Amino acid sequence: MNIRTAQAMPDTFRPTLASPRSVYVHVPFCRHRCGYCNFSVVAGRDYLVERYLKSIEIEIGWLDDRYEIDTLFLGGGTPSHLSPDDLARLMGIIRTRFRFANNAEVSAECNPNDLDATTASALADCGCNRVSLGVQSLDGPKLKSLERDHTLDDVHDAVERAKSFAKSVSVDLIFAAPDESLEQWQRDLKSALELQTDHVSAYELTYEKGTQFWNRLKAKAIREADENTRADMYSYAIESLNAAGLAQYEISSFAKKGHRCRHNEVYWNGDPYFAFGPGAARFVDGVREMNHLSTMQYFKQVEAGKRPVDFRERLSSEAAARERLAIALRHVDGVNCDRFSTQTGFTIAQLLGDHGLRWQQQGLLTVDDAARLTPAGRMIYNHVASVIEQTA
Repeated sequence: MNIRTAQAMPDTFRPTLASPRSVYVHVPFCRHRCGYCNFSVVAGRDYLVERYLKSIEIEIGWLDDRYEIDTLFLGGGTPSHLSPDDLARLMGIIRTRFRFANNAEVSAECNPNDLDATTASALADCGCNRVSLGVQSLDGPKLKSLERDHTLDDVHDAVERAKSFAKSVSVDLIFAAPDESLEQWQRDLKSALELQTDHVSAYELTYEKGTQFWNRLKAKAIREADENTRADMYSYAIESLNAAGLAQYEISSFAKKGHRCRHNEVYWNGDPYFAFGPGAARFVDGVREMNHLSTMQYFKQVEAGKRPVDFRERLSSEAAARERLAIALRHVDGVNCDRFSTQTGFTIAQLLGDHGLRWQQQGLLTVDDAARLTPAGRMIYNHVASVIEQTA
């Protein structure tokens, strides 16, 4: 069942199945929109912050109870773009319906040039113990080409400030930027490793339809790295990060022991989670929903007492199992076959069919007690996931 219109919202809402133990809150504010960004973002419109906080308070307030959670992720946009007072207010709103379990992971995405001493102190006061820094690069010209507005000094200062209060510090990196060579990426990654963070996420630049980068690519104003170069960059990242003690545990994620992102693992495990804010996607009671991407439309629906949902889908049991398998294969450790069968009612062999046999013969997949993509298989993960989800 899909919907494309907002639904009337009851005064309260309670999950009927197992309550999610994870929460995502989307903060849409940024100083400016980068050319490659396709997220729900409003740039240079900070006068909307008050309206955002009131809307988040209403949406979260529709829950009829206070739930214990293991992970909270403040994503964006740029959560660190909020003022210290607004960060405190946002956390206060969240705490009206959620309490943190012992050893809960509380993450916040931050831009390096936002994380000054005052903001760092505010995040610490809010209970944030994991910081994900949108570094993207430590190469000056590459930062400019990606339209990032921070400097290398900002990065180093932000990392040190994050380490002063957070138990885990992660940096996001982008490779295969326009005209980037393998040698440039190697130097960039070497500089990132010198930061000695606990976690690194390395993402290949994608050109999403509707973004400025997509338009420039189509107009041949910028060039995309060729397929072999992208593969070499990814292979180098895996080799270098693993050698530095940051073990790959997911397609794009590398961590020191004890520093995996527990919140993201909720997604990859197919577990339920709450989500609030413009563009936020949730999985509750076996139903996937996504709020309106438009921040203004989100405001209007919530203020009218309607759920700001733009998309709603309840998958069939087989479709849900296929989706769960496709997402879980992002894990380097793979998917335990017996556990998967117990959870879904389908065997992995049943869902993969002839594709699974062929992928094993091609060296893309191994299957014993668990199904795992090989390094070569992870190179073509998007293709594998698409085949699994579309096969009837």
